[in-house]
Amino acid sequence: MGLKVGRSGLIGAAMLALSAGCAAAAGPAPGYAVEPFLVAGTFEPGRGPDGNSVFLDAPDGLILIDSGRHPEHQARLLDHAREAAKPIVAIVNTHWHLDHSGGNAEIGAAYPDAPLYASRAIDGALAGFFPASRAAAERYLAAGGVSPEQEAEIRRDFAAMDDPQALRPDQPVTASGPMAIAGRPLLVNLAEHAATEGDVWIYDPATRTVVAGDLVVAMVPFMDTACPEGWRRALGEIAALPFETLIPGHGAPMSRQQFAAWRAAFNGLLACASSAKGKDECVAGWRRDAAAFIPAGEEARADEMVSYYIDTRLRAAPAERERYCRPSPPARN
Repeated sequence: MGLKVGRSGLIGAAMLALSAGCAAAAGPAPGYAVEPFLVAGTFEPGRGPDGNSVFLDAPDGLILIDSGRHPEHQARLLDHAREAAKPIVAIVNTHWHLDHSGGNAEIGAAYPDAPLYASRAIDGALAGFFPASRAAAERYLAAGGVSPEQEAEIRRDFAAMDDPQALRPDQPVTASGPMAIAGRPLLVNLAEHAATEGDVWIYDPATRTVVAGDLVVAMVPFMDTACPEGWRRALGEIAALPFETLIPGHGAPMSRQQFAAWRAAFNGLLACASSAKGKDECVAGWRRDAAAFIPAGEEARADEMVSYYIDTRLRAAPAERERYCRPSPPARN
């Protein structure tokens, strides 16, 4: 699985192949939108997030990248397809987190012929993360005091976990390289052991856009299933491409300069966490370095999340730190 030798060289070779096969690599292709269509996600306190969803216009129809978690988000996706008067003919999941893949079943029901492109990392989640997450959620429900809205959200997540075929790819992404999806040439990349065991990210040469998934999360990198060093490598691979705009998994689109600033903040957080500096100093460093990406009024929540990830991932016991840096056992059907 994946590319073991010369990853940057392979990406360079893939770019040459794309340039040969797509004369529009230097600018917008005829018939394509100048920018992809973004359906922005949400990240509200006390409610599970929806990741950003992105539509690309292709000769055969619409490519949908990430399907969100909540019915309201999926309704916006289906509304856009109706307004565009084009079918969704392919779904891409950047990763298996349910705020990016939980709507697969709903979108698939509306467009049953649309294949799903994703990594095989979902199998590790089905074997490990999902059962543990479900057990914790069931304890939370049993304790009482859960609002009807929270219970409905939890039970929707249970339903998604219980439908693994909606999460498993029809077209597995097992390596980085050029690929035509629905007739549109793209550079489809696999980052192994990064934000998850297998993150798919897209470079669209026609619009010079990267769709990064949770390899970039504006306010705070979500590290629940992270391998930090693999994540750092993936950010370097993104930086090597000639993109002009990057769409993160959560947050507003970024320019190259903004991505460089976010990447520097990410690297600074990893460096601080691996040093002898106090946790409070590392938290303050993220707030300082990533200030442009933390919405006004969200500073305390960002601090809390960074502190949590330092304790549970970056400074956890060695076995826990390495948990997502090695292959997971296959899921049982």
